[in-house]
Amino acid sequence: MNTAATRTQVRFRHVLFATDFSQAAAQAIPYIKKIAEHYDANLLTLHVRPPVVNPMAEPITWAADIDVARAQDDEDREELLKTFAGIRTQVLIEEGDIQPCLAAAIEKNNTDLVVIGTRGRTGLGKLLLGSVAEEIFRTVSCPVLTVGPHSSAIHEHGGELREILYATDLSPESRAAAPYVISLAKEFQSRLILMHVIPEEQPDDLVSDANVKPALEKLLRELVPPEASCKPEYIVECGDPADMILEFANVKQMDLVVLGVRPEKGVPGAETHHLPAAIAYKIVSHAECPVLTVRH
Repeated sequence: MNTAATRTQVRFRHVLFATDFSQAAAQAIPYIKKIAEHYDANLLTLHVRPPVVNPMAEPITWAADIDVARAQDDEDREELLKTFAGIRTQVLIEEGDIQPCLAAAIEKNNTDLVVIGTRGRTGLGKLLLGSVAEEIFRTVSCPVLTVGPHSSAIHEHGGELREILYATDLSPESRAAAPYVISLAKEFQSRLILMHVIPEEQPDDLVSDANVKPALEKLLRELVPPEASCKPEYIVECGDPADMILEFANVKQMDLVVLGVRPEKGVPGAETHHLPAAIAYKIVSHAECPVLTVRH
C-alpha cells in the first residue's frame, strides 16, 4: 500500500462555521475556537435564513418585514463577532437554501474545514425530512467536523483533542482520511487509535481464520508512515461496524472520531440504513464526541 499521501501536513487555514443559532450549533463553538486558535485560521460564520418576503403576504407588509430582518441580521452578526472575539471572523448572512449558499461560500473562501452542529435526527423524522448534516458531509468538497447532540455529555474541556479514533473499512474512500488523522494527532499530541471492524455478515470461515485479524492489523499499520511521530494503537474487531465504533468511542471517551465517507449517491438525505453509507450518519448521531468526515 502506498502511504505517500499520509505524509501530507494538514493545515486548517480557512474554517467555515454553518450555524442556525440553535443549541446544536452552539455545541460546536468550543471546537471551532480550539481549531481556529491552534491553526491561526480565518473563520467564516455562515447563517442561512428563509426568504424574508412572503409572496403570499400583502405587498404593503414587505418593507416592514425587510426592516425587521435587517435588524435581526445586525443582532446576529454582533453576537457571532462577540462569540469569536480574538479570532479573525467574517459573518455572512444569506437567505435561501443552505446547500447552494454553503457550496458558494466554500468555494469563494477556499474553505478547508466546515464545522456544523446537528440534532442527530433519526427514524421517521429523518425518513421524511432527511438530514441537513448528512447531506453536507456527503456533498461538500472539504472535510466536515460534525458535533452531534451527545457531544457535550462528557466532554467539557474546551475542545481538546486528547484521544482520536480513526475508524476505517480500508476502502479507498476511507483511506482518504489518513492524512488528517495523522496530522491532527501530531498537532495536538493526541493518543491515536486505528480501528477496523469486520462486518458480521462476513462468512464465518473468513472471520474465524486466525490469519485474518493479523493481516488486517498489518493493513492498518501501513496507513501510518514510519516517520510519523505518533505511536498509534491498532484494533481489529468483528460485529456491526457502527455499533462497535460507537461502543468503543463512547466507553473510552474519545475526543474525536474520524471517518472517510463516500460521496452521496441517489436522493440526497434518503434513508439508507441497509447500506454501508448509513454507518457514518449513525455514528455522527450517537457519538459522544465530534466526528470528522473526509470525502474521497
